[in-house]
Amino acid sequence: MSVPDYQVLMLPVLELASKGETSVPLAAVEIAARLGLSPADCEHMLPSGRQRVLHNRIHWAKLYLTKAGLLEIPRRGRFVITAAGREVIANSPAKVDTKYLLTFPAFREFYRGGSDADATTPTPVGVPAATPEEVVEEAYGAAHAALRSEPV
Repeated sequence: MSVPDYQVLMLPVLELASKGETSVPLAAVEIAARLGLSPADCEHMLPSGRQRVLHNRIHWAKLYLTKAGLLEIPRRGRFVITAAGREVIANSPAKVDTKYLLTFPAFREFYRGGSDADATTPTPVGVPAATPEEVVEEAYGAAHAALRSEPV
């Protein structure tokens, strides 16, 4: 199994945070075990070679959950669930993703760039499953390959 996208990781990250203060490295170990990820999956790096894919996707899930007010950062490198996050867990959602987070005003403001859009504003279609770093690195790779293939 490969590492799921950051949206699939949102609910497991929230559930882990409900057990107490944690960090991305600790969450990665628990999530990998829960999802049955292989050691190779856990060590797979972004094309830049600077960060593991699993850690990167957990970071993005954590960021989005924080912007929705479901997690908070008590100190550097650590995160914990908030009262709003506990309410979400208590409701046992089937999944937590960007569309779900858009129901939270704080996240909607963050996601839509601070616009005063309300809940009736349509949700973006086709929310990307890749993290922003993955999108940029893929675009860079495509541009680089196109430049290499051009005649000199």
